[in-house]
Amino acid sequence: MNDDHYGSYALDTFFNINTDKPSGCNPIRITFQHTNMLYLTPEPWNDYELIDSGDFEKLERFGKYITIRPEPQAVWDRSLSQKEWQKRANVTFVYQSNNSGIWDKHQHVPEEWTIKHERAGISLCLRLTSFKHVGLFPEQAVNWEYINHSVRNLGVPEPKFLNLFAYTGAASVAAKAAGARVTHVDSVKQVVTWANENLTLSGLSDVRWIVEDARKFVQKEIKRGATYNGIILDPPAFGVGAKGENWKLERDIKLLLKDVAQILDRDKYFMILNTYSLSFSSLILENLINDIFKDFSAKKEYGELYLRDSFDKKLPLGVFARFSTAVK
Repeated sequence: MNDDHYGSYALDTFFNINTDKPSGCNPIRITFQHTNMLYLTPEPWNDYELIDSGDFEKLERFGKYITIRPEPQAVWDRSLSQKEWQKRANVTFVYQSNNSGIWDKHQHVPEEWTIKHERAGISLCLRLTSFKHVGLFPEQAVNWEYINHSVRNLGVPEPKFLNLFAYTGAASVAAKAAGARVTHVDSVKQVVTWANENLTLSGLSDVRWIVEDARKFVQKEIKRGATYNGIILDPPAFGVGAKGENWKLERDIKLLLKDVAQILDRDKYFMILNTYSLSFSSLILENLINDIFKDFSAKKEYGELYLRDSFDKKLPLGVFARFSTAVK
């Protein structure tokens, strides 16, 4: 494994297809070349495990507690029987509408509990929410370690780090643990409060908390002449801002990235773009980043994040683009 990739990965792909026409015709050469396309999954960590996946569900362990949650990409058969899933699980999420549901508890589960990610140096508070999440996206551990490496190796004392669409703040806490000055932006006050709890649990303090629409915040930073050494964006497919602003990934991501390019430091920098939308390919991210960030010379990488269950099935969980002057 190459440590610069921060997770297991598949090799780059290269295709070169020659099709010869009959004599007298010009030959056709079709070349497909793609470099730096990666498939990354987190290194194993003690407090998380994807036990099994399939039949549009996933069986996961978060610390001591095992959950069953819906998963639209798990279109294959589960490896364990449904009876075995129910036997192992503490709790199952059941949809009651398109966007929310309830947790059916089979065994004791506390209102909240804590897990750790040792390599990133963070502790996180988990809760059972009404929209199936628990406050953590485990595949993002790949990004936490990339942030950790970049912050520590940029060659800048206390590099400035911006987390947009920051949710419960695992990336913010990871950046702070590595020594960055962190600005955390999310439009939902409750998850910003949750992120502050995660910071405290990790024995850290002093993050700049912003409850605001990400696009508006970036535009204000442009006017203020602010710059950041590191930026991560993890925008949703759809969303609503702090004052009712409407977000749609396909419509809005290009203009936001153009603004982000204006506040990213031109000398010592890193950036991560992460998206989770069934219709969004990593090739879209490649086209956007290669165009908008063409003046940033750091090597650019693109690919897909996934989790591997204990039966070696690979569950895709989003696409990413990233580059860093700290990664050679």
